[in-house]
This record gives sequence, C-alpha cells and structure tokens, in this order.
Amino acid sequence: MTTTKSTATPNSHEDALGAGRRLHQSLSPRQLTMMGLGGAIGAGLFIGSGQAIAVAGPAVLISYAVAGFLVILIMFMLAEMAANDPQSGAFSVFAEKAFGATAGATLGWLYWVQLVVVIAAEATGAAAIVAAWTPAVPQGVWAFVFMAGFTLVNLLGVRHYGSFEFWFAILKVAAIIIFLGIGAMMMFGLLPGVPSPGLGNLVEHGGFAPEGLLGISAALLVVMFTFGGTEIIAIASAESRDPAVSIRRAVRSVMWRILVFYIGSIFIIVACLPWNSETVAAGPFAAVLALTHIPGVDVIMSVVVVVALLSALNANLYGASRIIFSLSERRFAPGAVSRIAANGAPRVAVLCSVAFGFITVIFNFLAPETVLPTLLNIVGSTLVVLWATVTASQFVLRRRADARGEQLAARMPGFPVLTVLAGVLLAGIVTLTLFSAGAREQFLATVGLVAVIAVACALRQRVLAKRPESGVAAARIE
Repeated sequence: MTTTKSTATPNSHEDALGAGRRLHQSLSPRQLTMMGLGGAIGAGLFIGSGQAIAVAGPAVLISYAVAGFLVILIMFMLAEMAANDPQSGAFSVFAEKAFGATAGATLGWLYWVQLVVVIAAEATGAAAIVAAWTPAVPQGVWAFVFMAGFTLVNLLGVRHYGSFEFWFAILKVAAIIIFLGIGAMMMFGLLPGVPSPGLGNLVEHGGFAPEGLLGISAALLVVMFTFGGTEIIAIASAESRDPAVSIRRAVRSVMWRILVFYIGSIFIIVACLPWNSETVAAGPFAAVLALTHIPGVDVIMSVVVVVALLSALNANLYGASRIIFSLSERRFAPGAVSRIAANGAPRVAVLCSVAFGFITVIFNFLAPETVLPTLLNIVGSTLVVLWATVTASQFVLRRRADARGEQLAARMPGFPVLTVLAGVLLAGIVTLTLFSAGAREQFLATVGLVAVIAVACALRQRVLAKRPESGVAAARIE
C-alpha cells in the first residue's frame, strides 16, 4: 500500500484568490535547525528541570540521558520519513501511510488539540510573569497582546515566521551558553569572590541517587515532556528549501546541541547546589546565578523564561496550523481550512488554531490564578502517543521501503535494532506512568481522548468512502 503526496487542489466553492496556491518553501536550513533547537529549549528546561531534580537528586542526569537518547532516536526516524516525503502533516501523514487514513487523522487531531491547549498555556504563563512586573496592567491584557501579536506573525507567512523564531531561538541558546560559561567558571573557581562548589553536592545529601531507582523513574516522566517540541522540524521541512538536505542537517545539529545544553545545564545545577534546596525546586537556573551575586539576576531569568514561553507559543502555533491544514487537505477538516493566502500562509488554519487561546484570554481576566494549572492538566500524555506512533510508523514504512529496494534520502541508523529499542523504552515509560497516580490519570484520560477522536475519524472515513472526491484535495491510498 503506497500513498501519493497530498495536493492542493482547490474546492469547487473556493474563491479564485486562493486557487492554485501552495505553501511556500521559504525556510532556510539554519532556520529549520534553530526551530528544532528552539522548540526543545523552553520553560520545561528553565522551570521544569527543578521538579525533576527534586524527585531524583543528582541521579536526574541519568533520567536526562535516557530521555535525550530517546528523543535522538525519534528525530532520526522523523528525518528518514520527512526527507523521503516532506509533508505539512508530517507524522500524521506517515501514520496514514503506515496504518490507514483513520490512524493518521486520529494522530493529527490529537496533536492539534494538544498544541492549541499548550498555545493558551504558554500565553497565560508569559502573561502572568509580565503582569507581575506591571501591576497596573491586568494579566488578561498581556495574554491578549501575546495571542494577537503571534497570530499576526503567523499570518504574515512562513518566511517572516522563520525569521522571528530564528532570533527567538538565538536568544534562548545564548542564555544557555552564558549559563554554561558562568557555571564552568564557578566550578573551576574562576569567579572572584565565589568559591568553587567542587563535586561534593553530587554525592552528599543522601548520595548520588537519594531516591533510588524509583526517583530516577519518576524524574524520567517529567524529563521526557521537556523534550517535546523537537518534532516541529518534521512539520517545517515541507516548507524548507531542499527538504531532504535541510532536515538531515537540522537533525545532526540539534541532536548534539540538545545533549550538551540539557545535560550540561543540569550538571551545573546539581553540582553547584544541594539537590533538595528549595531554591532549586523554585527556579534552578536563577538559584545558580544567585550564587554569583549578579545584580538583577531574578529579572534576567524571568525575561529568559518569558522569551522561552513566547518562542514555544510561536512554534506551536505554526505546528498546529500546518497539522489542521493537512487534515483539511485529506478531508478530515473543513475544506476552507486548506485555503492559502497570496503570501503562502494558511490563514484560516492559523485562525482556527488560535481561537481557543483567545477564549482563555477571558478567563485570564476572570480567574488568572487558576487558568494555567487547568490548561496544563488538560494536555495529558499526548507526547507518549505521538512518539509511539512515530516509532511504529517508521518501522512499518522502512520495512516496506527495504522490501521494494527503495533508495531513501535519509536512513535511520541501526535499523531495526534502534527502532525496536525506542519502542521498548516507550513501553517502559508507559509502565512507569501506570504506577504513578497523577501520571496514570493523565495517561488514561489521553487514551480516552484518543478513542473518541479515533471513532469520529473512522465515521468520517466511512462517509468519505461513499462520497466522490469532487476535486477536494486528499491523500489517496492505492
């Protein structure tokens, strides 16, 4: 069973202005690289890492190493599939090719739901921080400003989006590099008036693994979700120049930088401070920088976190709009969603993807303290489902390609051993999830959501099977 690439044939009722237009391939290789890197460096690293350290101690380094290894395998799989068939629907299209239209549409809608909720959460989180700086301006005002501003950025077209996200990612990367440099100077005693902490904090306060294997496992559940966002490069590859070359280069570059930035940063934190310090749990990066006595360090880190949140908002809005655009092309979303403006932007898809975020702006005025926790609880364990489906899709599609003797533009190294290993690691993470009360509830809720979406998509597929396409764009299964 093979799949032809989706085409952008206009609907019969579509206005002439949008007819025949396509998504523009305007992203440069460096923009694609920085998008993947920036997508992985978010508030999960700057804030969430403190939660992981609190449950595992210095042994959280093992959790980060395992999760980092897993995300590298996922990126190799995505690179292989995207280089061979760059699509705006990315893993949704790959799942359709591997398991059928219903599976592909289910994954696409699940990912879109996740992103629209996360978009609202990121706007709320950034608004809460900035509102603390400006007590006279309500949190809801800032939430509206951020939602409106980044909606405009995404409506201007992929070239402007790519430039904006590139510089956002540069700021985050620069912050990490500066932190690593300051941390290294502290470790070697090169900062005047700041004694070197040595390596004592790695083994004191209960040992390297004070909570044992259980703590490492619990931290792994937290850490894995901090790596979410790297999959954006598979979606963006369809709008890059020379997709096959660009995504291979992006994956190689992002791969080693993620490990250096993440593991390097966490090593500095657990070496400089006791793992059970309240300041580490509250804000690990700010806690380390506070040791340097740099004036205004709390403001500096707050600015970095706001930049990280807004960058993630921008990237997730891009990803959400492209996923629902692809669903529309395949007739699992209204046809109007696949309309494209003169600048190559899928404007209806963008507007659909920000609608929920604008609704939550109202609640930022009414109940600002409860909006963010509520949104974060909705997201659930969708990343586990996404990565598991990517793994299964790559295994099936690679076996088919090898059986046909196809020459792939990028090949997953170590296949099938590393693909199977990724599946085993994901199965282990699911098992750990089931032994954690809070995580288990979120995972089961995600499974329920997947089931509901799958039933709806299956019913839609039955309707499509009985209806002629009438010129509507779709991915055809031969």
